[in-house]
Amino acid sequence: MKKFKKLVVLFYLIGIFAVGCKKDEGEVDIEYPIIDIAFADAFPIQCSTFTRGQTITFKAKFTDNAALGSYSLDIHHNFDHHSHSTEVSNCTAEAVKTPIKPFLLIKTFQIPAGQTMYEANNQLTIPADIDAGDYHFLIKLTDKEGWQTLKGISIKII
Repeated sequence: MKKFKKLVVLFYLIGIFAVGCKKDEGEVDIEYPIIDIAFADAFPIQCSTFTRGQTITFKAKFTDNAALGSYSLDIHHNFDHHSHSTEVSNCTAEAVKTPIKPFLLIKTFQIPAGQTMYEANNQLTIPADIDAGDYHFLIKLTDKEGWQTLKGISIKII
């Protein structure tokens, strides 16, 4: 029994020593990155309309308190009227329909290391032979620590 008590005390002391010796790793980043599409040249904005075959220029500003990581763009159909919009206003939606040849774009872009501010500017081409209708344009921004912000915009392709 004495041996057991000594063993428990030994593990307790080792535990306290291990916690007490933890080195200071500095401030932990717990802030989400920010997607800004509220400036004059930002594109697209809520309820933007594109034409099949058109090339558009995506423009947004990204900021983070520590360091940005990457961003991805996701355009997919909203023919079933599902929602991930983060915008306050709603767009006029067409009737629910079954997709035949919907547009799907998913692209990821790395942000140069150490950046706390970055202006995204990407050319995207809308194929000419896709279904017209309601779509979502999702912007996903991830900082270096893995925190992610999502901005969902409703768009229309005609």
